[in-house]
Amino acid sequence: MSQEHVPASLGGAVDLSALAARHQQAASPQPEAAPAAQSQGAATGVVIDITDADFGAVVELSERVPVIIDIWAEWCGPCKQLSPVLERLVEAQRGRLVLAKVDADRNPQLVQAFNAQSIPTVAAVIGGRPAPLFTGALPEEQVRDVLEQVLAFAEQQGITGSVPVGDGEPAGEPEPEPVPPLHQEAFDAIEQGDYETAIAAFEKAIAQSPRDAEAIAGLAQVRLLARLQGRTADEIRAAAAERPGDPEAQMLAADLDLSGGHVEDAFLRLLDLIGSLTGDAKQDVRLRLLDHFEIVGLDDPRVHAARRRLTTLLY
Repeated sequence: MSQEHVPASLGGAVDLSALAARHQQAASPQPEAAPAAQSQGAATGVVIDITDADFGAVVELSERVPVIIDIWAEWCGPCKQLSPVLERLVEAQRGRLVLAKVDADRNPQLVQAFNAQSIPTVAAVIGGRPAPLFTGALPEEQVRDVLEQVLAFAEQQGITGSVPVGDGEPAGEPEPEPVPPLHQEAFDAIEQGDYETAIAAFEKAIAQSPRDAEAIAGLAQVRLLARLQGRTADEIRAAAAERPGDPEAQMLAADLDLSGGHVEDAFLRLLDLIGSLTGDAKQDVRLRLLDHFEIVGLDDPRVHAARRRLTTLLY
């Protein structure tokens, strides 16, 4: 059996950093779909309605532009809050993203394919490979952050195309925001797998600006990648199973959980561990959990819930 290798790219609060590791095989062959899948739906051309039969065309489209999947239903109140937000944010990208809307009641195969246990469920298809993003109606700012991370990950994979918008005019590229030099230095080092240099760059950025939230989150992320570098998922999980009371083994397993998008599992593992420890070991686990909070995003409801439980365990 081939070993699952730990991912080696930034993913932030969503399951993008683990795409390569969690989907090592190519996307399963799909039935031929009508080309019309790219032109249905809204007149902008970037918001489309798809069915079970159209998914092959979506997979093909995702080889040149990331496709966001919105699984909704007519009777779903949160869906009616989220869908307009998704449409507006995708349209603002002027063809760099496509939003594919799936009526859950009429497309059971897609619901099953994306493991949509509740709706709304939002996922992405990038380079033919699916990745879960989030469930429920998130605030617009959080949705915007998720889409930006999808675009960043797609760019890392060389997927930088676009689709025509409006009446077919070429998609306009939005003006990129300038990246602070130390952030860029860290990103470049991450691309090369040089995590030590990336850590040093983020630490310098934080020293210059202690409230630099992006650098703080980036530092937490790259530290996680450094801890996982050169290890396999199998060896990490085996060590955690063999040594349930070993803080280092359990913290590394929590890192692996988080890198694969299993946020609640990572939090629960560390919170259960804290309850059994004292002294410096307890402090080490607390700091690791705070790093995980930064990676997921301090506004995430899962972070709020875990932070409340952490407070009860510490005080």
